[in-house]
Amino acid sequence: MLKLYNFPQSTCSQKVRLTLWEKGLEFLDRPLDSAKREHLTDWYLNLNPNGVVPTLLHDDAVIIDSSVIMEYLDEVFPANSLTPADPVMRAQMRKWMRYFEEVPTPAVRVPSFNQYLSKRFDKLSQEEFDNFVDKHPIRKQFYKKMRKEAGFDERETNAALDRLRQTVERMEKGLADSGGPWLMGDTLTLADYCIAPTLDRMNDLGLGDTWNDLPRVCEWIERVQSRPAYAKTFYKGTRLSEIYDGADYGTPANFATVTRD
Repeated sequence: MLKLYNFPQSTCSQKVRLTLWEKGLEFLDRPLDSAKREHLTDWYLNLNPNGVVPTLLHDDAVIIDSSVIMEYLDEVFPANSLTPADPVMRAQMRKWMRYFEEVPTPAVRVPSFNQYLSKRFDKLSQEEFDNFVDKHPIRKQFYKKMRKEAGFDERETNAALDRLRQTVERMEKGLADSGGPWLMGDTLTLADYCIAPTLDRMNDLGLGDTWNDLPRVCEWIERVQSRPAYAKTFYKGTRLSEIYDGADYGTPANFATVTRD
């Protein structure tokens, strides 16, 4: 039995859902209610002491950290492998994944919070906001920025955008070096799905022109988006613009309760 605790709009959750769908694994998709701070409740912190998503339950085993979950799934369920068989190629794949974790993943949080996510905190009193921040086991300093009177300044924002541009430039070169069509060459791997949600988020934030002059990245994006796993992962309500610019779709009941096959 696989159960994934996640947020529909979380890029880290999305890359794990991509992996599950691509591998054809049956799992229970269990979205958490971020408005109710479900990820900071005692029962969830008992599973994931970091108070972040996603968390995977495999029978009685608890696996946390999105990239760790991706590798765990591909190791425990080897069919439809997303990991190269050659050890050197595996190392190259992991090099991509570590770079994506350290550079674009934190960078995209800055425009995400500036444009959308900070809105939810502006409705809180200072006391309510301070209590919210203090409950976070990690990233407290990051969340302290989430008020209009604080926020990320121009320097921090520009630095984040520079890191995102660096990412797609590095992908362009990597695709050229590998011969494509994927980052590791002929085979789709965990590296591709590790970065795909970040570029989807960038496009949702109006930053799609970041890679307009990079033809290989443009083709790679079209190729990723054509995967059936992509459509299943990005269901209606999984993009920030849908939640904050339009109706609040929340989490449809069927996504919260059905077992995927």
